[in-house]
Amino acid sequence: MRGQLFKLWDRIRSSFWFIPALMAAAAVALACLSVIIDEPITQWLALHFSWTFTGGAEGASAVLGVIAGSMITIGGVVFSMTLVTLSLASSQLGPRLLRSFMRDTTTQLVLGTFISTFLYCLIVLRTIRHGEDILFVPHLSVTLGVLLAVMSVGVFIYFIHHVSVSIQANEVAGRIGSKLIEGIDSLFPSKSGQEEPQPPVKLPDAAFFEAFDQEARPISACGDGYLQFIDAETLLALAIEEDLIIQLQQRPGNFVIDSCPLALVWPGHKVTDKLIGQIQLLFVLGRQRTSGQDIEFEVNQLVEIAVRALSPGINDPFTAITCVDHLGSALCRLISRDIPSPYLHDHQYQLRVITAVDTFPGIVAAAFDQIRQYSRSSAAVSIRLLEVIAVVAGFAQRAEDRATLLLHADMIARGASEGLPEPQDRLAVEQRYQKVKTSCREQA
Repeated sequence: MRGQLFKLWDRIRSSFWFIPALMAAAAVALACLSVIIDEPITQWLALHFSWTFTGGAEGASAVLGVIAGSMITIGGVVFSMTLVTLSLASSQLGPRLLRSFMRDTTTQLVLGTFISTFLYCLIVLRTIRHGEDILFVPHLSVTLGVLLAVMSVGVFIYFIHHVSVSIQANEVAGRIGSKLIEGIDSLFPSKSGQEEPQPPVKLPDAAFFEAFDQEARPISACGDGYLQFIDAETLLALAIEEDLIIQLQQRPGNFVIDSCPLALVWPGHKVTDKLIGQIQLLFVLGRQRTSGQDIEFEVNQLVEIAVRALSPGINDPFTAITCVDHLGSALCRLISRDIPSPYLHDHQYQLRVITAVDTFPGIVAAAFDQIRQYSRSSAAVSIRLLEVIAVVAGFAQRAEDRATLLLHADMIARGASEGLPEPQDRLAVEQRYQKVKTSCREQA
């Protein structure tokens, strides 16, 4: 159930219709409520509040008609500007970033503001009565319509500013970098120093894993798509309830093909059709990757911006350097955190679930490999890559992490020495490479 709720919420967040639809419904309710309140107190309002609308039925109809027509026109302009922004972002920064722009709450609120103001004026307009015997002018409702129109003008001015800022490459990279750091804090939390030490857990020996591989039964996927979410808590509870050991074969972000194994269940003779259905529901598949449990999703977005900036058609090393800086900031936090254990246990410290976790070498490879490959002929980007690696190495606490960073520094320096024709550029790269080696030795 949690997985399906995650998928539904992700779709809602990535849609243009949800927040405008809520605001439109609120506008309809406000219009009905204001008219109900307005009718018994309309004369009292006219006598005691000079700032309220005091015109007749014709004037009220004209005001509301002008506001409604203006709002739907500006709403069309906002929608057109949004489509232009999406088109520009797709061509310059990458199509994978469209979801980030579609999730922009500001754009959704702006669209909702104009649509809700239009609906409010339209509903209030139909309550105005022009008959000779029956005359009703909702002064309070018309006044609220004017206030909404004034607010909408301010929202439109802010939207123009927001679009001009949000489309800038540095701003986009900064937002993605912040989300990447949030993901690291969520998936790799730092220790507070006040946590109670956990008793040592005895892991199964090699003989068990050999028997596990022979006797475990695979649970296959029932469709194609990217693995977006795994409900590990429910999976652990199910393993405890059924007295099973479950080993995951996929991790969030992997593309899963129909009938490929999602997990292995031991002992295999306990697997039933009901259990297969329960486990399959805990794996959420979709057409694209999401950032919920996939730490490499934001990494790949920054890499995509950097690689596009390094293409001959754009040739923008400054944007690539900005992306490298944000990747380095995230890796500095990641390298100081403990990678969660893939082994999940019950309260008696019995092994129940073996997960497929992200590793520091894998994340570093996702961050640096493609940028390194496309920046062989760019001295500025190669130098910045080595400078960032030297900074990250200063936060390293494990020897294997330093070895991973040094390996990537070796590849960057070797690629730059082959791709840079100028001796001075190669010398600058070599100097930064020596700083990486010194930083790794100092932390050893």
